[in-house]
Amino acid sequence: MGIHEMGIHKAITIWVLVLLSWSWATSTGAAIDCTTVTSLISACSTFITFGSPDPIPGSPCCDAIMNLNSVAESTDSRKSVCRCLMGLITTYTPNSTAIATLPGFCGITLGFTIDPNTDCTL
Repeated sequence: MGIHEMGIHKAITIWVLVLLSWSWATSTGAAIDCTTVTSLISACSTFITFGSPDPIPGSPCCDAIMNLNSVAESTDSRKSVCRCLMGLITTYTPNSTAIATLPGFCGITLGFTIDPNTDCTL
């Protein structure tokens, strides 16, 4: 498999995960599971780990953040996403700044600030 084919395969895999996640979230109407959030954020792992390259709109990372925003339409879902992201920040403290900057790089507003002091119950 060539590099281009691997990239296409990875993009298709991410898209399938996103569709499954979106399908699950919309069919249950319930809070989003942290596994879904982690799966979507994993598309940004290179940036989170190394701080580069910066994600840009249209990149797999930004597409994942956009889809995360889409599946978190209800107040309960948004609170769940917030709690999951705060858990990731706590777990990956050295990389918390990178996680916090993802929506801004991608031109997306999640409706809350990604910061260790954010209160997700509001």
